[in-house]
Amino acid sequence: MLTTEQNEMLTRVGPGTPAGELLRRYWFPVVVSNEITDEHPTKFVRLLGEDLVLFKDKSGRVGLLADHCSHRGASLLYGRVEERGIACAYHGWLYDCEGNILETPPERNEAIMNSVKHTAYPVQKFLGLYWTYLGPNPAPLIPPYAVWMRKDLKRTISVQPLLHANWLQAMENSVDPAHLDILHQPSDSPNTTRGTIDQVDHYDFYTTSFGIMKKRVYKDGRVDEHPLVFPNILRRSGTQIRVPVDDTHTWMVHISYRRGDDGAPEDDADLPVRYLKPIKDPPDKRHPHAKYLMEGVPAQDQAMWETEGEIFDRTKEHLSDSDRGVVMLRKLLMENIKKVQEGKDPLGVIRDPDHPMIDTEIELSAGWPGWAGRGPELVSTGSRGDE
Repeated sequence: MLTTEQNEMLTRVGPGTPAGELLRRYWFPVVVSNEITDEHPTKFVRLLGEDLVLFKDKSGRVGLLADHCSHRGASLLYGRVEERGIACAYHGWLYDCEGNILETPPERNEAIMNSVKHTAYPVQKFLGLYWTYLGPNPAPLIPPYAVWMRKDLKRTISVQPLLHANWLQAMENSVDPAHLDILHQPSDSPNTTRGTIDQVDHYDFYTTSFGIMKKRVYKDGRVDEHPLVFPNILRRSGTQIRVPVDDTHTWMVHISYRRGDDGAPEDDADLPVRYLKPIKDPPDKRHPHAKYLMEGVPAQDQAMWETEGEIFDRTKEHLSDSDRGVVMLRKLLMENIKKVQEGKDPLGVIRDPDHPMIDTEIELSAGWPGWAGRGPELVSTGSRGDE
């Protein structure tokens, strides 16, 4: 179990918090690219506890600015996009994508224009998503993971319902192989208490240059290995990216892949997008005021993560041997928080533009390539390809 102080350190993601400063060293997807159009050029974004607005100006440039205007705090979500940027709807202060103030109607206030810089973050379009980086300059690169870069793969985006729980609950699940055989057991399992866990001989965990590999060895000799890509990605039948919105909400987007003879689309192209149906009724409530539908792997997982509470109190847990991966993740997070505090780059930060593709070993995952292209909404209760 963790102390209260350790639990706070690993779960709080706002500016200045230990985990928040660690997470700000990585790029995050924040908006599906085809949601930004000429008719709808702005979109509210909340990331790592910060309120932001993503916009596309009439010259085609995309920016991400702090939501509240530097003049008197009105939301830029309702701003008017122009050739040079976005103008606040209240008094017309005009900002470019870098946060420079270009106009200050009704007068021209040179002192403000020369001294005030609005908070702005870089934006990159990649694999049908707009990504951003909230950390200090210089920004690193989006890592060249092979599942994102290989030209023999075709990709699809799946967006899951917003998770009303802390990001770490989803990530601890990614190094918890034992739950697969219990929570996601086939509907015809002969033993609902043990599910299919008696088919497993043992679990192993080991660290890699990009995260933690979990290994499931079955009694019949089958072996399945797939990693948690540090700090916020499960690489299984695609990359399940858990984006910390704030302390108690997580946006989850899944880039699935399958073999494609005609090659993958260009990095800045739009991809097919699927939005998963709600996992509970009513969709905006949470336990115990919502009924979780438990139909399919994503719904089952989200039900468990939300019923742990918005931020699980890890001082009350009782870990067992099968939780070794969870302990390993927490240790890795603490080690990399310390690296950031010492001014060093944490695990997985890439700065070399000539860095070779990073192989997360998809061929070791059970079922490759047979289940590799199936999106989460195609997984039935008895099909367990995403764990």
